[in-house]
Amino acid sequence: MKIANLVFNNFTSDSRVLKESISLANGGFEVEVIAHGDRGLDKFEKEKNFTIRRFSYLNRDESKSILSKLGAYLNYLRLSAKHCKTFDIIHCNDLDTLALAFIVKTFYNKQIKVVYDAHEHETERHHQSDFDKKILKIVERFLLKYVDKTITVSEPIADEYAKLYNIERPIVIYNTPEKIDIEKKDIFREKFNIPKEHIIFLYQGGLQPRRGILEFFNLIRGKEGVSYVIMGFGHLKDEILELTKTESNLYFHDAVSPDVLLDYTSSADIGVCIEENLCKSWDMGLPNKMFEYYMVGLPIVVSGLQELKRFVIENQTGFVIEDIFDQEEFDRLLPTILEKYREKYKNIEKVKNIYNWQNQEKKLLKLYGELATKQTLKKATA
Repeated sequence: MKIANLVFNNFTSDSRVLKESISLANGGFEVEVIAHGDRGLDKFEKEKNFTIRRFSYLNRDESKSILSKLGAYLNYLRLSAKHCKTFDIIHCNDLDTLALAFIVKTFYNKQIKVVYDAHEHETERHHQSDFDKKILKIVERFLLKYVDKTITVSEPIADEYAKLYNIERPIVIYNTPEKIDIEKKDIFREKFNIPKEHIIFLYQGGLQPRRGILEFFNLIRGKEGVSYVIMGFGHLKDEILELTKTESNLYFHDAVSPDVLLDYTSSADIGVCIEENLCKSWDMGLPNKMFEYYMVGLPIVVSGLQELKRFVIENQTGFVIEDIFDQEEFDRLLPTILEKYREKYKNIEKVKNIYNWQNQEKKLLKLYGELATKQTLKKATA
């Protein structure tokens, strides 16, 4: 049975789509990721046990105007829709690709099954205006009529989708790493000559504004006995590098490949995950980096986002800063963090045994097994 796994990116760093594709291929499905083209990328390639096919062209650094992006998107829809018509199931990883599934199901293959995998609360993201949200909700409500199963990434988002659109509650599949037992490394201390007695806080991920990255540095600026490593890529890189020239307890490391990421993560002592509360999607979500921190045994410091706060408090795996701009609150909390972070280790071990990709994969394969059975029966009676 053939699955088209759709993304509207160039598929070079999408860990969730990668894990899902490998799991589905291991489960006996023929999987092809459909992505958009970009400079220097092959139009067709093999990756582990599935294939990748790229249509159209969209270099986001070059395509700045709305018209150029729209043109690339429409071309992606046109070319991809014709290609996907022979597949049995389409897996859509965001609202952009759900439109493609609608085209295929309406004009090319009415029997095809559609899975909608909402990686966020798709119509409640921080860069969307109120007008955008209203229009996108209308679009999403319409397109969901053509969806057979919906997946999302947290319990509150699943509840919200069920209530908002009066649909069957989406299945929650967390974006967790595979469960591994990794020997703790000391890469950061060795590379940056950080004193052994220093407690290392780590932020890893996209270096975008409003994610609390530099706000957290302002909280620990000049504090004795602590260091802060920022590892990733994005718009804030140059500003962070400039700060490292004058700030003695701040260090920057470029993003590393997924196959060695957790070695680096394990080289810290405490993970940082303190996004600002800018939208429902962030307030209801659980960032990937949280599960990556847990997988190597790191307790975490989080902001007062609804789902993050609930998870950390219920599982006793970290510390909550309600207001990331409140220096006095942090100063009161810091001694407790430094004194008690090791006490969280046993709780983190329990969490990583539950929230790992091996367990999430079971839910994914069960869903697809049910869809495949229905599809086979429908073909047999057609």
